[in-house]
Amino acid sequence: MWCSFGSHTGLRQIFLLSVCSVLIMMEKGDPSQKLYTRMRLWEFPDQYVVEPTDGSCGSCLEISRVDGSVKLIDEVPECNSVRVPKIQKIFGVIGILKLLAGSYVLVITDRECVGSYFGHPIFKVSSMKFYPCDQSLKNSTAEKKNMEAQFSALLNVIERTPGLYFSYNVNITLSAQRLHDLGDESMLPLWRQADPRFVWNNYMMEQLIDNKLDPFLLPVVQGSFHNFQAAIGKDIIDVTLIARRCNRRAGTRMWRRGADSDGFVANFVESEQIIQLKGYTASFVQVRGSIPLLWNQIVDLTYKPKFEIVRIIEAPRVVERHYLDLRKKYGNVLSIDLVNTHGGEGRLCEKFANAMQHVAADDVKYLHFDFHHICGHVHFELLSILYDQIEDFFIKNRYFLLNEKGEKVELQLGVLRTNCIDCLDRTNVTQSMLGRKMLEFQLRRLGAFDAEETISSHPNLDESFKLLWANHGDDISIQYSGTPALKGDFVRCGHRTAQGVLADGCNALTRYYLNNFVDGTKQDAVDLLQGHYIPAVSRDMKPSSQKGSIETKASFPLALALILTGLFFAMLSLRKVRHDLRSLLYAVVWASISLGIAAFVRANGRMFCNRPSLHQSRR
Repeated sequence: MWCSFGSHTGLRQIFLLSVCSVLIMMEKGDPSQKLYTRMRLWEFPDQYVVEPTDGSCGSCLEISRVDGSVKLIDEVPECNSVRVPKIQKIFGVIGILKLLAGSYVLVITDRECVGSYFGHPIFKVSSMKFYPCDQSLKNSTAEKKNMEAQFSALLNVIERTPGLYFSYNVNITLSAQRLHDLGDESMLPLWRQADPRFVWNNYMMEQLIDNKLDPFLLPVVQGSFHNFQAAIGKDIIDVTLIARRCNRRAGTRMWRRGADSDGFVANFVESEQIIQLKGYTASFVQVRGSIPLLWNQIVDLTYKPKFEIVRIIEAPRVVERHYLDLRKKYGNVLSIDLVNTHGGEGRLCEKFANAMQHVAADDVKYLHFDFHHICGHVHFELLSILYDQIEDFFIKNRYFLLNEKGEKVELQLGVLRTNCIDCLDRTNVTQSMLGRKMLEFQLRRLGAFDAEETISSHPNLDESFKLLWANHGDDISIQYSGTPALKGDFVRCGHRTAQGVLADGCNALTRYYLNNFVDGTKQDAVDLLQGHYIPAVSRDMKPSSQKGSIETKASFPLALALILTGLFFAMLSLRKVRHDLRSLLYAVVWASISLGIAAFVRANGRMFCNRPSLHQSRR
């Protein structure tokens, strides 16, 4: 794992590069290697050929540029003056996405080693690129070509997806406890071991899976991966924090809220905190996720759109499905609800609490903690009140622990599920507190801390741990809302700062802009990527530009320009009123036009926002 040497960033980067280089060399010489780690992409006029270049003696992958079909071939075809290929170094094939008339191959064009997971290198995707297999478009109709162009434009959004991680020889979709319990399944290809919930490219791999192309099947996780080393006396502790985002209800902040009818919730994230000390390995898992009701908050140009709870009669069934799934995967569940008790949040809180009465049992418990009422915007140390209420569950359900021999000593028997409205800001502050409490608990167990010793008494450990969770929260927030987490200064510094409050204001305004004018297109890209909308199948559903309604002509920039123009001419006319009474009439007319347009935009706010146009079912 890479180290945090205070502010010596250069030393840390050198250490990281050397560790990753050694691990890659070990990986290359491993005869049991199943995935190709380095490849060349040959771009011929009629086909792409992916050739392994990591020393493996495997076959090459041929992808037709006409119909996107795939097959293995023994070697790269011969080149000649007619077939002069372009050659690109790549590090993995993420998958194939089929649109209306063509297929598109997504490959990793650059990677960055960010650390290791149980001795195996972990890479972050630095850049990726789609290669089109769309030659059949030449014979398509103009309408189909136009639709294909609109779909393929969304691929540019997918190429910019942040926070993608992978490993060639360890399954990062599984927690340490589940990884240890794999047994004979550990011999299977990584994609077969993987938890499908956390495989970002699960849908895109289907064609490769159907053709049994195991050496090219690379599971990719969206989330976060950070780690550091710190000294505790004579001992060195490694701390790793991993986030795994679920793909079942993936999307953007305002266009993916609540749950679907199967109980899968938006922004569901599994966070695992792992420590290695004195030969021991300990893992602690928490989860977060949107309130598991059928609800939404459709943008309409207001700063806080109203909450809409739909099909409330189905709430008990949806909640029951959600917690049944959690019990199967994690054991006991304590659900911590951090939302307000008044306003729109209050109504959600009430419905959630009522629905939880139908599932509450010995293995599922619900606790409401009004974060804003108790902690306000600065007194986050009052989360100690919450900890006092959950300490019993916290201690009884333990954590996963392996001794020096790799033998199980403890199992984590349950999970803490935390949510606020977005499951970003209040949630990350709370989860970082719980992670800190668990780390102190583990360090006392392993003899590194005395009974009353805390992380705060070790400045280097304390600073690195705060930074770890702050970066973790920022990564998750950027992927869901487009901005770093709010309240991040408390997680990073241990208290609120003027700079942090100012940054929160800027981030809140940025979220407003993204929610209203950007995220609809981003949501379409996510739906396309995850197979929620399949162009070749869902031909009855066309992009919004194909629909003949006023909505396609509604433009907020145009409306704003007209409003400002009207106000400008109204001001010019007012300046001439004392000399020309007709100017007063002009001023009134121009002002009325501006106010009329503003009133129309305000009354039809949803129409002027950037909305998804592909996947119509929001539930």
